[in-house]
Amino acid sequence: MALELRLSTRLQQRLVMTPQLQLAIKLLQLNKLELEQTLQREMVENPVLEEVEEQPSNGAETAEPADKETEEEDRADQVIDNLDVDAFFSQYFDYQPTTANMREQGEALPLENTLASTTSLNEHLLWQLEMTELSPIVLEICPSVVGNLDHDGYLRASSDEIAAMGDWDSLHVERAIAAVQDMDPVGVCARDLRECLYLQLEQIGEADGLASAIVRDSLDDLTAHRFREIVRTTHSDIDSVADAVALIRSLNPKPGQAFSSEAPRYIVPDVFVRKDGDEYIVTVNDDGLPKLRVSRLYRTMLKGGGDLSPDATEYLQEKVRAALWLIRSFGQRERTIRKVAESIVVHQSAFLEHGVAALRPMVLRDVAEDIGMHESTVSRVVNGKYMHTPQGIFEMRFFFHSGLGHASGSDVSSVSVKEKIRRLISAEDGRKPLSDAALAKSLENSGLRIARRTVAKYREEIGIPASKARRAIR
Repeated sequence: MALELRLSTRLQQRLVMTPQLQLAIKLLQLNKLELEQTLQREMVENPVLEEVEEQPSNGAETAEPADKETEEEDRADQVIDNLDVDAFFSQYFDYQPTTANMREQGEALPLENTLASTTSLNEHLLWQLEMTELSPIVLEICPSVVGNLDHDGYLRASSDEIAAMGDWDSLHVERAIAAVQDMDPVGVCARDLRECLYLQLEQIGEADGLASAIVRDSLDDLTAHRFREIVRTTHSDIDSVADAVALIRSLNPKPGQAFSSEAPRYIVPDVFVRKDGDEYIVTVNDDGLPKLRVSRLYRTMLKGGGDLSPDATEYLQEKVRAALWLIRSFGQRERTIRKVAESIVVHQSAFLEHGVAALRPMVLRDVAEDIGMHESTVSRVVNGKYMHTPQGIFEMRFFFHSGLGHASGSDVSSVSVKEKIRRLISAEDGRKPLSDAALAKSLENSGLRIARRTVAKYREEIGIPASKARRAIR
């Protein structure tokens, strides 16, 4: 059998992610803060990009003659013509910024933009150790005790494990633990919740009171809201138990979280919606975002304003191409966000007027069909972005929820159902809280047929405990 070599052509279609498409998708899924950081980084990395200075809009400035700009452009052209391009690029490629000249070029940050350093729980406790009179061996053990505290302030190592760290005596380890427990915040270095609450009660002089007895002997009954069992165990009346439970609830079960080092998360709306007469106006928030353009200096160089070497020409062409892609993708991002936001406003006009109770069910497909885009594009737009509305600031994904059938024939958003459940529970009698079955019956009376297990799921999603846990003591 002979082997034969042949060449053949074949035509096929494939989905190819071009660099332009990748850049557009990357910018589309960024929120405003992330986009601002990305644009600033691109301006640093691409010398062709420059920021357009905004011109003042007052009357005195706008009354300047139009030929003044022409004179400035002519003067700039003369500077470009007289520029030694080879010398410019040799200095550009040979220049290596040093710490000294970077410090000279940089501007000092305003005082209000300087963040104060936060103190961690470990630092706070070690600072107190420096001012505490302890024996040398106990003072040596205390840092190991502090180092085994979690973010909530609980001790997550046993006495034997701490003793094995330095071959210390268990008695000295217990004294070190007791020394840390005497420090601020009250309740720190406890081994469990019971000990944490007891340390706080001891600090306020309630070590021998009814609250301490409940923490010591009936904490499980308290967690399960078995108040009558607590009355029987403690041999007390219901009023005394109610006062003791109120005192226990005022304590801090996680004393270490006051020193959490997590940075605050700031929300900057990406879209503003305001009402003008009977219409809603959608504006994309571009405050603080740089207005970019390709520098005239480099465009003139490419057009023959100087004798460029092939490497310099290729370098400039690549940077100009990347700059144009970025500017075009940035504009496309703004237009896409505005289209999606305007479609949301049209679908949720009742919400903008009356609040969460009037929220309509809506899915990504509804907006995608309305603006003629793919669902994945709409998903990238609404993910992680926020909209400022007359009803408050909401994540754009908040407006997309499934619907439930109503007796009137129209669908009701699941968010509206959750709001109805929250209102029913807030108006209930604390001594006789509504069960999930009773909530389902109330919703059915208002025209919403919903199963009891669905009510339980919605109740848990909005963070409301079951009726047994909501029952008041008196």
